[in-house]
Amino acid sequence: MTHQRAHLITGGFPAGASAGHDHDYARLRLLTLLAEQNIQASVANDYADIGKWLPVSRLLITYVAGPYPDAAQCAAISAWLEAGGHWLGLHGTSGGRAERVEGHRQRRTVKTAHHALLGGFFLTHPPFCRFRVDVADPNHPITQGLGAGFEVADEPYFVELQAPETARILLTASYGPDVVSDSVAALYGADTSLQPDGQTRVLGYTTQVGVGAVTYFALGHCHTPATSAATTTERGPWENPAFTTLLGNAIRAGMGG
Repeated sequence: MTHQRAHLITGGFPAGASAGHDHDYARLRLLTLLAEQNIQASVANDYADIGKWLPVSRLLITYVAGPYPDAAQCAAISAWLEAGGHWLGLHGTSGGRAERVEGHRQRRTVKTAHHALLGGFFLTHPPFCRFRVDVADPNHPITQGLGAGFEVADEPYFVELQAPETARILLTASYGPDVVSDSVAALYGADTSLQPDGQTRVLGYTTQVGVGAVTYFALGHCHTPATSAATTTERGPWENPAFTTLLGNAIRAGMGG
């Protein structure tokens, strides 16, 4: 695979909806990071035309709140990864279609083919807060410059690993007793995002797929009063130098640098 382009997908569901996120801001920041590495990029709001862009791209970046690839689109992504493509999934990429659960305000994420391909399945998240992110693999190229860890303001994601035996874990967090979900057990039967120690959750990993790879980071929330029910603008991790370093490293690695 010789193409040196990236394809960026940012958007909510249904079409044109923000779904609680400032996709314009995330898109601008990601395009800026790509430009800093002289990487040309195409953009989309969902996966509808992904078959057109994968053949001319080396890196796929997704920052979405709702859109997810269907079975045919997953097959196209999988073949592209096997051939050497790299998928960098951020934040809500581990979500997707959600269903109502009787007696609960929160919805339950429906597990589909794209979760197996991505390697992560979003369960829920407690309210936006500040927490520490620990670097689990300081020797990996993607974690260079982060030290042992960093503090961040973000949504504390609960993500279930789909293939923990093959995932190389990069980032983790132990949120502590003040960051809990009252709904995760009721919605899913158990909190399957917890690691064997009963405290740690995985917030970043990378997995080889053929001669390509998938990298996912749960971090990345941002919103404005126009895109959510909030009364303030929140950039969270996007104002954190560590997150910028992480994304820059991941883009460089995804492009084969």
